[in-house]
Amino acid sequence: PLRLDIKRKLNARSDRVKCVDLHPTEPWMLVSLYNGNVHIWNHETQVLVKSFEICDLPVRATRFVPRKNWVITGSVVWQLGSATPNFTLTGHDKGVNCVDYYSGGDKPYLISGADDRLTKIWDYQNKTCVQTLEGHSQNIVCVSFHPELPIIMTGSEDGTIKIWHANTYRLETTLNYGMERVWCISAMKGSNNIALGYDEGSIMIKLGREEPAMSMDGSGKIIWAKHSEIQQANLKAMADQDLKDGERLQLSVKDMGSCEVYPQTLKHNANGRFVVVCGDGEYIIYTAMALRNKAFGSALEFTWAQDSSEYAVRESGTSVKLFKNFKERKSFKPDFGAEGIFGGHLLGVRTSQGLAFYDWEHLELVRRIEINPKNVFWSDNGDLVCITADESFYILKYDQSKIEESKENTDLVTEDGITDAFSDDIGEVEEVVKTGLWVGDCFIYTNAVNRLNYYVGGEIVTIAHLDRVLYLLGYIPSDNRLYLGDKELNVVSYSLLLSVLEYQTAVMREDFETADKVLPSIPKEQRTRVAHFLEKQGFKPQAMAVTSDSEHKFELALGLGDLKIAYQLAQEAQVIISTLVPMTAEQKWKQLAELATRKCEFGLAQECLRQAQDFGGLLLLATSAGNSTMVKSLADNAKAGGKNNVAFLSYFVTGQTDKCLELLISTNRLPEAAFFARTYLPSQVSRVVQLWKVNLGESNKKAADALADPAKYENLFPNLAESLVAEKYLAATEERRPASHYPVTPVNDERNVLEESAGFDPVSIPLIKVGDDEKVCFLTQAVLKMSGSTISPPAIEQEEEEDCPKVIPQDEQVPQAPSSLDEYDDLELDIENLELDDDIDTSGVNLDDELLED
Repeated sequence: PLRLDIKRKLNARSDRVKCVDLHPTEPWMLVSLYNGNVHIWNHETQVLVKSFEICDLPVRATRFVPRKNWVITGSVVWQLGSATPNFTLTGHDKGVNCVDYYSGGDKPYLISGADDRLTKIWDYQNKTCVQTLEGHSQNIVCVSFHPELPIIMTGSEDGTIKIWHANTYRLETTLNYGMERVWCISAMKGSNNIALGYDEGSIMIKLGREEPAMSMDGSGKIIWAKHSEIQQANLKAMADQDLKDGERLQLSVKDMGSCEVYPQTLKHNANGRFVVVCGDGEYIIYTAMALRNKAFGSALEFTWAQDSSEYAVRESGTSVKLFKNFKERKSFKPDFGAEGIFGGHLLGVRTSQGLAFYDWEHLELVRRIEINPKNVFWSDNGDLVCITADESFYILKYDQSKIEESKENTDLVTEDGITDAFSDDIGEVEEVVKTGLWVGDCFIYTNAVNRLNYYVGGEIVTIAHLDRVLYLLGYIPSDNRLYLGDKELNVVSYSLLLSVLEYQTAVMREDFETADKVLPSIPKEQRTRVAHFLEKQGFKPQAMAVTSDSEHKFELALGLGDLKIAYQLAQEAQVIISTLVPMTAEQKWKQLAELATRKCEFGLAQECLRQAQDFGGLLLLATSAGNSTMVKSLADNAKAGGKNNVAFLSYFVTGQTDKCLELLISTNRLPEAAFFARTYLPSQVSRVVQLWKVNLGESNKKAADALADPAKYENLFPNLAESLVAEKYLAATEERRPASHYPVTPVNDERNVLEESAGFDPVSIPLIKVGDDEKVCFLTQAVLKMSGSTISPPAIEQEEEEDCPKVIPQDEQVPQAPSSLDEYDDLELDIENLELDDDIDTSGVNLDDELLED
């Protein structure tokens, strides 16, 4: 019998369906209804795409016109042409409801269905009835020859669809979906989808499998089935052609003859000498060259072993038979049944509980795995196996030595087999595999989104994005090409270098001697891909030696901490891309600076930060090292580079407050400049306030007039005079001091400069010399007093120096500052003598609000 897997893809309830049609390229089904509407359904998403209200009468006919993007409909069918028929075929007892024409070309057949519940097949050349099909219990309203499959479909008012074998006229199956009367059937060439129309809606079903019956051996000979005809093509005939990726190959096809069963699958054995054809619940083994019959039998499934002379068949849901040299060797019934079988290094059986592996020789259970597999692929050496499931695939490693150990130690064997026979260290990949094969330790596959990938060592590499569904046929190492076929039996190829696969396989097996021998044969443009693979496997030094991409090499050098190579690459990148992508060069220098800092290579870190123009990093490095010269130089460079914040901070930490002030003024930060001057440079307050008033007056004159200049309103600035003295005092006394004097030097927040500078005389300052002859520091008595130090300054000889203030003995009295009471008295007198203009109207004036508004 013709065994076809039938799956329902769409079930749409509606009014009575009078006609259905399928779109040749889109997943659409066109449905015309008795109520005058026409619907377009997407049979993949189960969504109504569009609805048309055609008329109030039944729409009896509708068709897609893909070239025009049209839908044509008709409610009345007219007979065109001559009113006189060419001939009449007589045979039905009652009215004929439907006819169809066989478009295959090899048979001059028509089919008709009538109210007499019979379907008749006619030879219109001989004008005879070839066969009558009986089985429906009501009027037959639709009949159809499938355009590709050898089947005939009939629909009746009894609510059933019957599928008949087109060659033997045997009833294969009956479909009843409980939607009342059947009205129409539509099938399309190139698709296994069939649309059905009922009283209560429409149904979409899929017959068989869309994967073509094609197989290729290791030498490049391809065999495929076109209907029942077997054809062959040889890729060696195209050796001189320049093949392009994804381009259809112009193959010379040879007819080998017809097959006795309708082929649903074709598969070569391991050495390519034999090919098996499966279909109609039977299998036939032919010689691959001449298509001579070697063996046949009944089987639901067939699979080859790794040994070319051995194979297995699944006879039923409980029984599996093994054959060697075309003779039955063993038969067994697996535990939990046999829903499917898989060949390869071990015999795989899909059961109700998962997947069970058996050895071919003794049929002993090796391992039971709780996976519901769709397919199983073994590598050539039998060390790796890929198990595909509905949503993912698993790569497992098989250890043959564990099988030998279990024979000596039965404790290793459990009810689920030998636990350590497989290891899943390699892992699971969340991707749907459609077809696959192994080349070395690389698993090549096509996925559900039409990508051609290969998996090796935990890494997925995309070879190509496919424009349609393609099925893997095989790989020819001598061509460095991968071959695929589509359901129209077209063959395409893609380049895949064997040297790359061999290198990756050698690395996975840790055979570095072989890998080093293969490496010179890998083209330069492919070496970066190989380097990424090595990096992912943890071999970064080898990856850095292999890669041809400077960016990748720089990243590897950073990862390995190789400052020398990273510095060279950064210099090369500076020359190449500084004019094109300066930010990329800066980033390299920053990354290298970070690495150099971690390795305490501060000189290199400084150079890298300078190249990257990272002024903030340079400031951190300079201040951490206490390098004042570097900070001063950085301040000027940062100012020139527009990094004013860094420049200000650099000036500030080096005590260059005058430059800080000028920087604030030059950047128009006048309010900040005024407050900064009031704190550190009171002698400059008046100048800054004048600049501030001019600038503010352009936008808010009232607020500008409210600013008080200390030159005019000295009484509004308490301690201004003392601040001016303190400024001169600090300018005259501040000196660089060695780090050894830190314990006796008070920190700034503990100092009171006004007290220190009280009675300051720039001509004669009481200083104390602290330190040895090489490093001398002069501290005032007030500073030493504030530090709380008990260290007695050493006695030194008095020397007359023009550039150094005269040292005053410690016991000499220091002039005292005026009392705070006198200061308050002077302030009160200033306030009493303050004259205000009587014409000033202060009503409604709120300076705080005015300043906030501006």
